[in-house]
Amino acid sequence: MSDKTIDPPRMPEAKIGSKDLYFLNEGTHYRLYEKLGSRPLKVGEEAGAYFAVWAPNAREVSLIGDFNGWRPGQYPLHCKGDSGVWEAFVPGLGHGTLYKYHIVSRDGRLLEKADPLAFHCETPPRSASMVWDLGYEWGDAAWLRQRRARQGLDAPMSIYEVHLGSWRRVPEEDGRSLTYRELAQQLPDYCRRLGFTHVEFLPIMEHPFYGSWGYQVTGYFAPSSRYGSPQDLMQLVDKLHQAGIGVIFDWVPSHFATDGHGLGLFDGTHLYEHADRRQGFHPDWGSYIFNYGRKEVAAFLLSSAMFWLDKYHADGLRVDAVASMLYLDYSRKQGQWIPNPHGGRENLEAVSFLKRFNQVVYAEHPDVQTIAEESTAWPMVSRPTDCGGLGFGLKWDMGWMHDTLEYMREDPVHRKYHHDRITFRMIYAFHENFCLPLSHDEVVHGKGSLMNRMSGDDWQKFANLRLLYCYMFAQPGKKLLFMGDELAQWREWNHESSIGWNLLVYAPHEGVQRLVERLNAVYKEEAALHELDADPAGFEWIDCRDADNSVLSFLRKSRDGSQIVAGVFNFTPVPRQGYCVGVPRGGYWKELVNTDAAEYGGSGLGNLGGAEATAGTTHGRPFSLRLTLPPLAGLLLRCPAR
Repeated sequence: MSDKTIDPPRMPEAKIGSKDLYFLNEGTHYRLYEKLGSRPLKVGEEAGAYFAVWAPNAREVSLIGDFNGWRPGQYPLHCKGDSGVWEAFVPGLGHGTLYKYHIVSRDGRLLEKADPLAFHCETPPRSASMVWDLGYEWGDAAWLRQRRARQGLDAPMSIYEVHLGSWRRVPEEDGRSLTYRELAQQLPDYCRRLGFTHVEFLPIMEHPFYGSWGYQVTGYFAPSSRYGSPQDLMQLVDKLHQAGIGVIFDWVPSHFATDGHGLGLFDGTHLYEHADRRQGFHPDWGSYIFNYGRKEVAAFLLSSAMFWLDKYHADGLRVDAVASMLYLDYSRKQGQWIPNPHGGRENLEAVSFLKRFNQVVYAEHPDVQTIAEESTAWPMVSRPTDCGGLGFGLKWDMGWMHDTLEYMREDPVHRKYHHDRITFRMIYAFHENFCLPLSHDEVVHGKGSLMNRMSGDDWQKFANLRLLYCYMFAQPGKKLLFMGDELAQWREWNHESSIGWNLLVYAPHEGVQRLVERLNAVYKEEAALHELDADPAGFEWIDCRDADNSVLSFLRKSRDGSQIVAGVFNFTPVPRQGYCVGVPRGGYWKELVNTDAAEYGGSGLGNLGGAEATAGTTHGRPFSLRLTLPPLAGLLLRCPAR
C-alpha cells in the first residue's frame, strides 16, 4: 500500500453530461472513450483522476488500487440518476495509477473488474487497469493526406500480416519479443524494402492468454502492455506511416474472453453477453458472445472501433470471425441455438450492428478500409448498406485460398483432373471486393507451412511456392501474406519463437524472398495489375481450358486499356517450348517476372527477357506469343505501349 494520503472521491463537474448518457442508452454514442474509463483531470486547482463506468445493475461500485491497499468501500463511485453510469473524481491520483472497480451486485456478489475502457493495463497475468494520458505528437500528416489514394479499390494493396510477439525475437535475451519501439526501428524498413504497402497486426488489444494470439480480448481500448506503452504503439504506427506503409488492426467484436476481471458478468448480470448460452457462449472458442441487441453494448463496440481509428491512426480494421456473428447456428447442432423471430438462422441483431459499424466508420473516416473475414456465401458483404449490403470495403476470399492450396497440394500429374479448382474463382471473383489471404490460419494447427503443403521434392516445393505467389499477385484482388511465408519456412508458425530468419543464408529461401520483393514492385508499378482489382473489365481469360497441360493464361488490363499484362502459368514440372498464347497486340512483350529465374532459385529457363507477338490468330486474338514455359513457373509479360 502507498504511504501517500489520498483525499476521498467526490462528484466531478459534469465530466459526462446528460446528452452523453442519452446517446449511450440510445446506442448512438460512438466515442465513449472520451467520457467513460479513467483519465488524469484537474478540477480547479486540484489535480487528480476521473473515473466512470457503466454498471447499471450494481448495488455499489468503489475504486480499489495500489493507493488504498486494494480495500473496497473506501473510495465509492456515485451513480448518475438511472443511467447506470457510476463516476468519481479522486484528488491526488494521476497518470500510471493502478486500479480496478469493486462491484457489489444486486444479489450481493463481490466482483473485482478491470475498467472496460481503460487505455492501458498491467502486463498479464496481472490484470489491473492504469490511469493513462494518451498525449502523443504525431508526425504522419503527409501519409494521412494521401491515404485515400493509397488504399482505394483502385490502389495496390499488398498486406504483410504480422504477429508482433513472434516476428523477430532477441535470442541473446532468452528469446524475448521486440518492444513496440524496437519494432518501430525494424519493421518499417523491412516492409518498405520488400515492397509491402500495408501491415496488418493480429489483435494488439489487451488479452490475458498470449496463446490466443490476441483473439480473446479483455481490453478493447488498451494495446497489449507486453510490448510497451500506448505511446510506444503510436510511435510504431507513426514510423510505418512515415515510411509510406499503411496499418490495419485486427478487431474482434465477435466474442470476448471469459477471464474473471473482464467483461463477463460485469455487474453481476450478463451485461455485455447474452444470458442464454445458446446465444451468449461460443462452443469453439470457450468465450462469450456480445449481445448486439443491447444498445449500450453496440455503443461500446462502435466506440472501440472509432478509438483505434481516431487515437492510433489505424488505416483499416479487419473484423475477425464475421461468419460466426452472422449465423445463430454457427458451429452448433440442432437444439443448441435459438432461431430469430422469423424462424431463421440469421442473427438479425448482428447484421444490424455490422451495417451500423460500417456506416459509422465510413462516415467519420471515408479514407480507411474495413475488411471482413467472412467464409460463407453471405451476399453483398462488401457492398453498400443502402443497397442491402453489409457495407465492408473488402472481404477475404477464403474460397480462393482453400481451392488454390488444395490444388497446389495435388501431384502435378493429377492436377489436370482438378483444373476446375484453380479456375472456379473467376465465376464469382467480382461479386465482392476481395482480398486474397494466405494468412496465419493456413500455417497453424497441424496444417503445415505453405512450403510443406506444396507437392513434390524439395526443388518442386520451392518452385510450386514461387508459382503460387506469382499466381496470387496476378489474380484480381488485394493481397495478404503472413510473416515468414516470404522466407519459405519449413515449419509451422509458432507464436513462441521468431520466424525463420536463419533460412536466408540458403539461396533457395533468399530467392523466394527476392521474388516476393519483385512481385510487390511489379504489382505496384503496373496499373493493369491493380486498378481494376474489383472490376470485371480488368480481367480476361486467354485460355482457361488447357487442363491436359495444366496451363492457365489470362490478361489483366488498366482502366483506360492502355496497359495490359499477360499471366501464363505452368502447373506441371514439364518445360513447354513454343507454347502459343493469343494476345491483343503485336510487338515486343517484356517479361516482367519469371519465377524460374536463377535469381529466385529456379533453373533459369525462360524467354530471354521477352517475346515478339506476331500476326496470327490464336485463342481468338489477332496476335500470338510463342513462349517457353519453364517448369512449375509463372510468367508475367507486359504488352508494348499503345
